[in-house]
Amino acid sequence: MIRLFVRNDLAEDLELPLEGQQSHYLTGVMRQSVGSPLHLFNGRDGEWRARIVGVAKRHASVVVETRTRPQIAPPDVELIVALVKRGRLETIVEKAAELGARRVRLLITQYTNADRTNVGRLGLIALEAAEQTGRLDVPEILPPEPLERMIKAWDGSRRLMFCDEAGDASPIWETLAEGSDAQPWSLLIGPEGGFSPSEREQIRALPGVAPVSLGPRILRADTAAIAALALWQAALGDWRP
Repeated sequence: MIRLFVRNDLAEDLELPLEGQQSHYLTGVMRQSVGSPLHLFNGRDGEWRARIVGVAKRHASVVVETRTRPQIAPPDVELIVALVKRGRLETIVEKAAELGARRVRLLITQYTNADRTNVGRLGLIALEAAEQTGRLDVPEILPPEPLERMIKAWDGSRRLMFCDEAGDASPIWETLAEGSDAQPWSLLIGPEGGFSPSEREQIRALPGVAPVSLGPRILRADTAAIAALALWQAALGDWRP
């Protein structure tokens, strides 16, 4: 079943025009026609079954029929990741969306090899992943900010799982075994060159921080992000029964 994210409110018998790219995707790429079913979601009203009722050269329209799932908020876990090369960063965003991260925050650190990225493209990657994986919302992608700014504005009510591969952090399973899903979490992944000694010191001084190790091997940033999110979801998130 094709799923599309829309910005409109969703309600029974509501007829909606689709955006140009979505219309092209439905009719030009997927070869759908009048009467074809699809699912819609907007991050607020749950998931709804809809049907195509009009097709023109440049646009299509659908009518909303019945709600198939109520809106459920994902666990409040966010991924904070330093900028890396474009291909790996796109993989991180895509997999973070698939794994249920509520948002992705991008960082500029001393050892990042980039200071900018195309946030709009990353947002589209997250949206497409949300459509394909069945989640009911689209994760927010925040523009890059310096690590110093994040530290100064840190919300002490969040737990911060700091993936620190300097060799003196506790195994991740120990932190997860002692953790609670009753509070929001952030997972921090550094750049390929790691954090500088002064950055590590500042991060470790934050309230609620838990430095962890992801095992005996040094992982690339994209692998580390996927592993950390998967382990968190299995221990404290919505992978549990």
